[in-house]
Amino acid sequence: MEIEISKEEGGISVKRMTWMLLSLAFPAIVSNITVPLLGLSDTYITGHLGAEVYVAAIAVGTMLVNALYWLCGFLRMGTTGLTAEAYGREDQELRADILYMSLLIAFAIGLGLILLSPLLKGMLLGIMAPPDEVGMLGGSYFEISVWGAPAILGTMSLVGWMVGSQNTLYPMIVSIGVNVVNIIVSFTLVFGMETGFIGVAYGTLIANWLGLLAALWFASRILPGGRFSVRLRGLGQRVDARRFFRVNGNLFVRSACLMSVSFALTSYAGKIGENALAVNAVLMQFFLFFSYFMDGFAFGGEALCGRFAGSRQRGNLKMSIKVLGMVSAVVAAVFTAVYCLYTPAIAGMITDVDAVVAGIRKIEWVAWVLPAVSVCAFMFDGVYVGLTATGKMMIATMISAALFFGVHLMPYVCGGEMQADISPEGWLWVAYLTFLGGRGVVLGMLLPSEIERSGMKSKAPISS
Repeated sequence: MEIEISKEEGGISVKRMTWMLLSLAFPAIVSNITVPLLGLSDTYITGHLGAEVYVAAIAVGTMLVNALYWLCGFLRMGTTGLTAEAYGREDQELRADILYMSLLIAFAIGLGLILLSPLLKGMLLGIMAPPDEVGMLGGSYFEISVWGAPAILGTMSLVGWMVGSQNTLYPMIVSIGVNVVNIIVSFTLVFGMETGFIGVAYGTLIANWLGLLAALWFASRILPGGRFSVRLRGLGQRVDARRFFRVNGNLFVRSACLMSVSFALTSYAGKIGENALAVNAVLMQFFLFFSYFMDGFAFGGEALCGRFAGSRQRGNLKMSIKVLGMVSAVVAAVFTAVYCLYTPAIAGMITDVDAVVAGIRKIEWVAWVLPAVSVCAFMFDGVYVGLTATGKMMIATMISAALFFGVHLMPYVCGGEMQADISPEGWLWVAYLTFLGGRGVVLGMLLPSEIERSGMKSKAPISS
């Protein structure tokens, strides 16, 4: 839903700003919560094909695809910030042009991924180095699913544009619809039409293209004039192409840093041992549970901060950040309390392997501090995306990534042995917590100057 604000109203109260944030965040949270259902469905389907190799293959195949799409996450975030700014300036034509520019880039990258898919598949499989049969099946999944790249990237752009247009309801409907269709079609192909493992890939492909069509239809409902009216001639002049690519380029580098840290976390855990790798995977689920909620509030922060920055309402911009901080603190406190009380119980729900649960118990303090340490990173990501301050986001992530690798290496540099009072997997998570906390600290330190910059009338507009 879109929330209208009259500029003559003056400052918005805490109560109303909180309601505005929650109304934007709730659909995004619901959308995030549906994502794990798809993974569970794929695991269930492949788990009933008669061999464990299929379960491993679906994990490898989805990781191959998701690695590429994760790097392209800038399409969603960059489009959100720029669109919210144009929305705040009440420039409807510019808002539409931003969507067209984003879609053109998304489709171009999607086609490029299809053309380069043989090379990308070999490179990614070489990095992951799975067993031969797992790699063959996972590669087959990738070869089919990659044909949905233009649809997935196009949907990213559309979702980002709708969020920037202060509408998170339509993206929620699209996300839930894609997941439901994916599950139904995959079940039908695998068990009804007996296509075997490959039916899961075709189910994903079909759902992604239907999702794009649905997202296009929903976007048309909030476009100026209620329909698409693409004007390609002069698009690069109407939308400042240099700023557009700079904003998204910074986000791309940031995503690459995030992915390198995540891959390293898994790789380092694997080198410690099989149990450490399993413990790492379970602890990551604790982080993901929290992220499903915080990402939703970050979406709301992106929309509101971009809107108020674009309309030069500095007071309301500061109020939106204040309310986002208050709500984020409450969410972090709730998760901290739950994790402190129920970490072993939650771990037992995720896995029934006693050795893994015992490993979690040894470093359960990680789950206890995760919400408090990471909350600022989520919150400030939403603020900075809304302010299109992606250069500072990139710098903060690069600094924090360096801290992660530095902290991880400290025990080896200082004598080659881990400290006696902390396990190797515990120290690995100290490094990851440093990464999460470092992002929040750096972004927090830079925020006052960024708010000042965003309120200056001399700020360069996106349109020329």
